[in-house]
Amino acid sequence: MIISRTPLRISFFGGGSDYKEWVDNEQGIVLSSTIDKYIYITLRELPKFFDHNYRVVYSKIENAGSIDEIVHPAARAVLSYHQCKNGLEIHHDGDLPARSGLGSSSSFTVGLINAIMALNGNYISKEDLSAQAIDIEQNVIQESVGSQDQISASFGGFNRIEFLQNGSFQVTPIILQKGRLHELQGNLMLYFTGLSRFAPEIAQSKIDNFKKHLNKFQIK
Repeated sequence: MIISRTPLRISFFGGGSDYKEWVDNEQGIVLSSTIDKYIYITLRELPKFFDHNYRVVYSKIENAGSIDEIVHPAARAVLSYHQCKNGLEIHHDGDLPARSGLGSSSSFTVGLINAIMALNGNYISKEDLSAQAIDIEQNVIQESVGSQDQISASFGGFNRIEFLQNGSFQVTPIILQKGRLHELQGNLMLYFTGLSRFAPEIAQSKIDNFKKHLNKFQIK
């Protein structure tokens, strides 16, 4: 059995400049940090005694005969991407509710990729883990998402992330003296409002406005 723990994140500045539609025209930069709240993925090979080949447990319980029958989009996409042949059981747990604006969907994708690699006895670098999660979410699932969440979940920590027009990215850790870091943390408060939203729907309206307003916000 493999258990992965992937952090959630808060974004301070630059949100929106990590979308491909922006980066195609301008360099993007975000400042973000992971927090001490996590997404947990438990993964094991499923014995062949069951009527189903795949079991995915989250807010719902899915028993599927094939990968294509799995409803959960990220679970289906990751298993298909890795061409998983053996039956698998996936359990998803989180410290905070989903759809609360902390990048939980990307943390799930990153965590599941990492767990599958570990189950197969393979190592994946933070760079490759980020790139693969971005590819799955943007090109396989075709969701309207940026790239900062996958990178934050893969690297962890407090980082300045730059998105280059050639499709690559650079992660620079923010190094602070301990006193300065404690001062920053002492002036941050995070509240759960009880409201949730589906991020790709909000992101799509943002993307639709990029072409209309890009000239107004060009980086010089």
